Amino acid sequence: MVYTVALTGGIGSGKSTIADNFSRLGITVVDADVIARQVVEPGQPALRIISDHFGDEILLQDGTLNRRALRAKIFSCEEEKKWLNALLHPLIHQRTQAEINQALSPYVLWVVPLLIENNLQQKADRVLVVDVSPEVQIARTIARDKVSREHVLQILAAQATREARLSAADDVINNDGGTAQVAAHVDRLHRQYLQLAAQAAQQENE
Repeated sequence: MVYTVALTGGIGSGKSTIADNFSRLGITVVDADVIARQVVEPGQPALRIISDHFGDEILLQDGTLNRRALRAKIFSCEEEKKWLNALLHPLIHQRTQAEINQALSPYVLWVVPLLIENNLQQKADRVLVVDVSPEVQIARTIARDKVSREHVLQILAAQATREARLSAADDVINNDGGTAQVAAHVDRLHRQYLQLAAQAAQQENE
């Protein structure tokens, strides 16, 4: 099994920036959000099941999933959210495992925004949390997604608390500062993860 570092953080924390830094160091990045989009692409069985369940209004004219319409349906109904999760989570897990197992780098960075919410931290060898202050999260998300402050506060309320994430962390990167600070932090963690992965591999072979 490939040594796996799970990267998580709240909305607007800068997970993609951190992941890009690890990728530049030659580390395979497996992103749960990317996989979640792949399993509902046109031609995938899950998309047909979703459109059968919710009706054709859940599709855009080009046949792709209307994410906004789907979010609206599950946001207001807990049962529908559970139904969708029961359909997608096994598919996402299956594809995630396949990508991790195929990785050629000494360890894998597994990017999972909802790691704590879905209680997946036990599936990783190490948990890296990107931490930012709530005000930075709010400002970044408003600027990136062009949404209202109220909308961002709703999302934050639905996510794990900052304290819950930090309590699950083996390592923390504070991303309130500049890119140079982050790059230096990633370099240091990268060297640490190479050592940990090598030790784990050695123990497996003994």
